[in-house]
Amino acid sequence: MPSDLSSGTLTLTALRRALKRAFFALVLLAPLTASLAREPQMPKVATDAATDAAPEAATGKTAQTLVRTQRFMVVSANALATQAGQYILREGGSAVDAAIAIQLVLGLVEPQSSGIGGGAFLLHYDAVGQKVRSYDGRETAPASVSADLFLRQGKVMPFSEAVNSGRAVGTPGVLRMLELAHRRHGKLPWSRLFEPAITLAEQGFAVSPRLHAQIAGNRALFAQQAARDYFYPNGQPAAIGHVLKNSAYAAVLKRIATEGVNTFYEGEIAADMVAAVRAHPVPGELTLADISGYRAKERTAVCGKHARYQVCSMGPPSSGGIAVLQMLGMLEQHQLDQMQPGSVEAAHYFAEAGRLAFADRERYIADPDFITVPVDALLDPRYLHWRGAQIDSRMSMGTALPGDPLQMLAKRGKDQAADLPSTTHFVVVDAQGHGVSMTSTIESEFGSKIFVRGFLLNNQLTDFSLQPNDNEGRPVANRVAAGKRPRSAMAPTVVMHNGRLFMLAGSPGGSAIINFVAKTLIGVLDWQLDVQQSINLPNIGSRNRETELERGSAAESLQQGLRQRGHRVTILPMPSGVHAIVLDQDGITGGADPRREGRAAGE
Repeated sequence: MPSDLSSGTLTLTALRRALKRAFFALVLLAPLTASLAREPQMPKVATDAATDAAPEAATGKTAQTLVRTQRFMVVSANALATQAGQYILREGGSAVDAAIAIQLVLGLVEPQSSGIGGGAFLLHYDAVGQKVRSYDGRETAPASVSADLFLRQGKVMPFSEAVNSGRAVGTPGVLRMLELAHRRHGKLPWSRLFEPAITLAEQGFAVSPRLHAQIAGNRALFAQQAARDYFYPNGQPAAIGHVLKNSAYAAVLKRIATEGVNTFYEGEIAADMVAAVRAHPVPGELTLADISGYRAKERTAVCGKHARYQVCSMGPPSSGGIAVLQMLGMLEQHQLDQMQPGSVEAAHYFAEAGRLAFADRERYIADPDFITVPVDALLDPRYLHWRGAQIDSRMSMGTALPGDPLQMLAKRGKDQAADLPSTTHFVVVDAQGHGVSMTSTIESEFGSKIFVRGFLLNNQLTDFSLQPNDNEGRPVANRVAAGKRPRSAMAPTVVMHNGRLFMLAGSPGGSAIINFVAKTLIGVLDWQLDVQQSINLPNIGSRNRETELERGSAAESLQQGLRQRGHRVTILPMPSGVHAIVLDQDGITGGADPRREGRAAGE
């Protein structure tokens, strides 16, 4: 019973809150009941040897079907988060309002992937002005760090030690970014957007098969006392269906809802984050000044044309948007739309374009506030045509060399970042036609494993190159620096046709995000598949090393044909989490990746 009673009578405000909490309990908790019987595949613990390993373990597949609606649509990685977004839209909220509610719920029910202790990128489409705006909530390095943050006596420390440490924690940025986006695009009061997450945190939510599998398979999480107390009741991984309650997270959200974001970035909450980072066996350098000084930024989106469409995505410090646009631009001349989806020919061209894009990415892209990023040159149609012309129809190029559009190559070292961020992606279209495509992360699975007041802190700084110079002594663009934002592969994407919103897309998956998003865009824009069919396509591609084919998919049948064209082929799990929306003359369609637990819904 709410506490604000007057002479034993429930006030209207208290009654309204009580009814809403009852609604959330019935509506938001219901969607998981059907999923509790699914048994996950137990994940393996990642090792340093697996440079291209997936940042989150594969946990089986879930059947997904195309969803069609007329007014609005939400697609997120968890049914409870999707329900929260729907609720906000029904209440008259904007796409950004729904995005805030979704993120807060995801931080509770999918804590291995994102949360208020991490960062994010958000693209917003304005249906009135037909304009795309992009927002940067990427974490920043502490002011006291230097380029040798991850060196020990001149040698790079083991990745497993660096990634699970206080040293890897950057200043969280997602809340500041959401505050900025809400100020510009929000409709409902800030505090109302917190209600779904607060209710779920207090009343509890049923542990999903994927969350259970990842808790069970993560030894580093168990090693942290605060995380162990929450995720391992009675010393055992929280079982499928176990109801987890997080009163500490609810208390933090209540304060942010009523007092604003400053209460997170200043005072007791910030002090607890700093204390936890500095108390770690491998302590970090985060300070109160680092946290209070954080600022989210509006960035210029990167855009390019593909077929009849304009495709926009996130620019630096993310490399994802540029790389996706490069792949699309390189493939234009090869008439991919005439190739058969799933064919050796299509896989060959797609992988070769990926090699070229990743070669450029590793040399040129980093935080633009610290280094010149030749965005226009890398996306110049003439440059992309020249790069794409290097693709031989008969034979793989093996390892692609970076281009040199502005004669910068000799000055830039090759990046050796591991690129293993654990992420989530969701998309929203509201009743007014505004759209949000947002990718959010805490870096590797469960971030740093440091658990503070009910949420996990990121370990985003290992997205920097651990080695500041390459083997030839040239400085790496993505080297560590004080206040710098690490490079990302996240690629939240907006596609327009004649200025109107046509598609929203994105995915988690570390550096493989680039291939996951490019595949989905090609499926819809070139092969005229519906959005669910495009997401369902087997994952393939190259990150300028082996050509990767998704284990257990039809892509495995391509290995002989690709090897005949000179490809070094590896078959591995590729647990993408693509979520996408397409708007056409018949309404809105949404698709969720069957490789995770996502849900598309609307009305």
